[in-house]
Amino acid sequence: MKFTMYAAAAAILAASLVVSNAQTSDSAAPKKKHVPAKKATTPPPPSVEDQIQALRTELQTQIDSLKNDLAAKDAQLRQAQQQAADARAAAEKAEADAQAQQQTFTENSSAVSTLQSTVNDLKTNQASLATTVSDETTKIKKAIDHPDTLHYKGVTLTPGGYAAGETVWRAHATGGDIPTAFSSIPYEGADAYSLSEFYGSARQSRMALMAEGKLPWGTVRGYWEADWLGTGITSNNNQSNSYVLRQRVLWAQAETNNHLAFTGGQLWSLATEDKKGISNLSGDIMTPQTIDPNYVVGFVWTRQYGFRVTKTLPKAAFGFAIENPQVLYSAALGGDTPYAILGSVGQNGGNYNAAVSSVAATTYVQSYKGVTDTSTGGISVPTYIPVYNTITANTNITNISFNYIPDLIMKLALDPGWGHYEIIGIGRAAHETIYPGVDQNTVKYGGVTDNAGFPLLGVAAGGALPSSKTTGAYAPVSNTIALGGIAGSFRVPIDPKRTTTFGAKGLYGPGVGRYGATTLSDVTDNAWGGLSPIHNFSGLVTVESNPTSRLSLYLNYGIDYAGRADYAHSSLTLGNPTATFCSTVAGVFTCTASPTAANFAGTGGAWGSHFTTVPVMTAVGYGSRYASVSATCSTVAAPGYASGSVGYTGIAGSGCGNNTRNVQEITAGWWYDIYKGDRGRFRQGFQYGYAVREGWSGTSTAGSISNPATGAKGIDNMFWTSLRYYLP
Repeated sequence: MKFTMYAAAAAILAASLVVSNAQTSDSAAPKKKHVPAKKATTPPPPSVEDQIQALRTELQTQIDSLKNDLAAKDAQLRQAQQQAADARAAAEKAEADAQAQQQTFTENSSAVSTLQSTVNDLKTNQASLATTVSDETTKIKKAIDHPDTLHYKGVTLTPGGYAAGETVWRAHATGGDIPTAFSSIPYEGADAYSLSEFYGSARQSRMALMAEGKLPWGTVRGYWEADWLGTGITSNNNQSNSYVLRQRVLWAQAETNNHLAFTGGQLWSLATEDKKGISNLSGDIMTPQTIDPNYVVGFVWTRQYGFRVTKTLPKAAFGFAIENPQVLYSAALGGDTPYAILGSVGQNGGNYNAAVSSVAATTYVQSYKGVTDTSTGGISVPTYIPVYNTITANTNITNISFNYIPDLIMKLALDPGWGHYEIIGIGRAAHETIYPGVDQNTVKYGGVTDNAGFPLLGVAAGGALPSSKTTGAYAPVSNTIALGGIAGSFRVPIDPKRTTTFGAKGLYGPGVGRYGATTLSDVTDNAWGGLSPIHNFSGLVTVESNPTSRLSLYLNYGIDYAGRADYAHSSLTLGNPTATFCSTVAGVFTCTASPTAANFAGTGGAWGSHFTTVPVMTAVGYGSRYASVSATCSTVAAPGYASGSVGYTGIAGSGCGNNTRNVQEITAGWWYDIYKGDRGRFRQGFQYGYAVREGWSGTSTAGSISNPATGAKGIDNMFWTSLRYYLP
C-alpha cells in the first residue's frame, strides 16, 4: 500500500513539472498583436547583454516559481503521507474496532441469551416467589399476632397445658376424688360398699412451660409441668411425688448434636413406656388415654426424681437412670411381733410430712402390787392394788422408708419402622435393723414377773411369765435384701392405614409393686422380723384407634398382683393380768384368784399378777393363710368403729378381708375434638371402668388353716366425664 502511495506522489510531481514547463514555453513566445506602427522615432534595438539579462531574470523567475511549486508539492506529499498514515491507522483502528465490536457482539449475544434465560427464570419463579413471600408474610403475621413460641434472651419459651372440668361416679364409695385408689376399692363386707359416690373437680387442670436454648454443640432445655391433684398433708414418695403445688414433671436437660442427653429432675420413670425412642416430655409418654389420673390397673409408671443418660440412634435408644427409691411395706403381723426399723414418719425440719391420722392413748394394767391392809379389828390382811401404764399408738398418714440405694433402671427401646419395642431392667434394695426377742410384750411388760416368781399352779395350761421375754441381750441385727424386676413392652399397628394399634406390657419381680398403678406392697416381714420380698406382677393390654382425625377410642385390660408371703409363729399377746393370791400351807403352794380365810390364815402368801394367755399360731407376712377372714365376708358385716370419729368412718367390717391379692380393671372410652385448630383444642371425653379387688384367702378359725375361707372381693363400676380446653 505504501508503494502505491509513493508512485502516486511521484506521478503527481512529474505531471506538475511538465505543466510548469509547458506554461513557461508558452509564456516565452507569446503571439503579438499587430499594432500599426506609429510614425515615430524607432528606438535602438536592445543590446545582446540586455537580452541575456532579461533571459536570466525570466529564467530566475521560473526557477523560483518551480521551487515554490516543488515545496508546495512536498508539503502536499507530506500531507498525503500523513493522511495515508492516518488512514492506515484509522483502518487498523477500524479493523480493531470491528473485531472488538464483533467480540462485543458475540459477548452481547451470549449475555442477551443468558439475560433472556434469567428473565424467563425470574418470570417462572415470580409466582413461586410471590407465594413464598405471601406465606412468609403470613407466618410473620401469625408469629406476631398468634405466636407458637415466645422468645426471651435467645431462649424459646413454649407454654402448654389445659383447663379441665371433670366428674366421676362410683357404684361403691372409695372416698377418692377423680383419681381412683385401686387398693382402696371396698370389699363387699365394708361399710362403704353400701353407698355410691359422685365428685366433680377441676384439679386435673394442667400448666406447662418448655424453655429451649440452642448452642453450637447442642441444646439445653428446662421443662415445668404442674397440676392441683396433690394433697398437702399426705404428700409422699410412693409413686407420683405429689407435693403441692403438685410437681408433675420438672427437669433440666443438656443434649449434644449427636443426641447424647443428660437429664435430671422430676421425671417420668425410665420404666414407663415411651411412644418412640426415649423421651422426657409428657406428650411422648405412652400413657393410657383415660380420664382417671391414676390411669388404669396394670400400667407401669412413676414420676419421681431421676438422673439419666440416654443415647438416641435412628432406630434405637439406650438409657440408664438412677431414680428416687421408696419401699412399700405391709404385713399381717399378728400377736407378739418383732421390733424392726425400716422407716419413719417424715420430719418437718427435713421437709417430709410428719402428720399422723390418729393418736390413741390406751391405759392398761401392767401388773398388780401386793400390799397389807389392817382391818378394823387390827388383823393384817394381804391385798393388792393395780399398777397402771399408758401407751400411745399413732397411725401415720405417710411413712418414709430409710432407703439403702437409689433404684437403678436400664432400658433399650427399638423402633425398626413397624411398631415400638422396649426391654427394661430394674434393680432395688431394702434394709432394716431388727432387735431379736424385742416385741410389744417386752416393751409393755418389760421387767414384770408373775406373782413375784411363784410357780404357776392352779392356772390354765400354757400360762406364761412376762419375765421370760426380757432376759438376755438384744443386739441389733442389720438385714438387707435385693429387689428388682424385668419388664417388656410392644406396640404395633394392626390395620393397613395404621389408625389402630395394639400394645402390651408386663413387669415381674420381687419388690416392684410400687411401679404398678395399684401400688401394692414391695416387702413384708418373715417370722423372725427379717424383710421378705413380695413377688409382684403388673400387666396391661391396650387397643387404641383413631377412626377420624377428631375421634379417639380406647380399650384397656390391666392387672396388678402381689404374691403370698406366708409365715406364722407361736406368739403371745398379753392383755391385763389377773390378780392372784398365792399362799403356803404346810409347804404346799396354793394360788387362787378368790382366796378364803383359810388361805389368809396360812403360813404365808401374797397377791401378785398372773398372765393366763395361751400361745397360739398367728399370721405373719403378706396374705398369710393364718390371717382371719370372716366366713360372712361376702355379706354386710358388723359396723366398723373408729375411735374418736363421728360419722364418715367408712372402715371395713370386723373380720372381713386379708391383704390384696390382685386388682383387675377393664376400661373403655373416647375423646372427641369438638374444635382443633390454631386457636387450641376443645375436646370432650367419657370413660367407663369395671374394677375387681380380690383379697388373699385366710382362715375362719383362729390359729388354724384347716378351714381356709375364700378371700374377700369388691367390685366397682365407675364412670368419668371430661371437658377440656388445651392451649394451642
